[in-house]
Amino acid sequence: MDNSFSVLSGIIKSRRSTKPVQMNGNIIPDEQVEQLLELADWAPTHGNTEPWRFIVYTGEQAKTFCLQHAGLYMKVTPPEIFLQSNYNKILHNGDKVSHIIVAAMQRGKLSKIPVLEEEAATAAAIQNILLGATALGIASFWSTGGLTYHPAMKEFLQLRDENMVMGILFLGYADITQMGKRNIPLTEKVKWFG
Repeated sequence: MDNSFSVLSGIIKSRRSTKPVQMNGNIIPDEQVEQLLELADWAPTHGNTEPWRFIVYTGEQAKTFCLQHAGLYMKVTPPEIFLQSNYNKILHNGDKVSHIIVAAMQRGKLSKIPVLEEEAATAAAIQNILLGATALGIASFWSTGGLTYHPAMKEFLQLRDENMVMGILFLGYADITQMGKRNIPLTEKVKWFG
């Protein structure tokens, strides 16, 4: 087996989601986060629209973002379904992380390209960040919780109606190693012809 393939295979298979509460508060050098964003920029994109956009929060700004997110949750959630536990989780997501990256899809000018393909390109860019983080020993969590998909978040981030928040990425370091598993055998997911 080719050594490059083995290395890539190992990175892909060892990538795990590490929740923000499991991170230890150690700080990632900004240069490494910039490297991850450069990897994101090489995702496949139909028509070269490059629809991914990233907003990076670090240091006290990461905690401020979580405070603002929690405030939005409280503001737009009807009292009868508001959960204090959800509020607290959103509020404290930034306590032990190093960087928070909000990933958004910005609709390109080529209307012939389906929205789904712009979303898929942005998701591929996010995956590039997660794999790069794994290669650098950085813990990551791709969250779609809280108000990620709510119009209030889009308005807060000053995104256009046709744009979409694809996730909130939490980056940091962790003292634990997660084990991975697949629940469905690959043979049940693949059909070969020929």
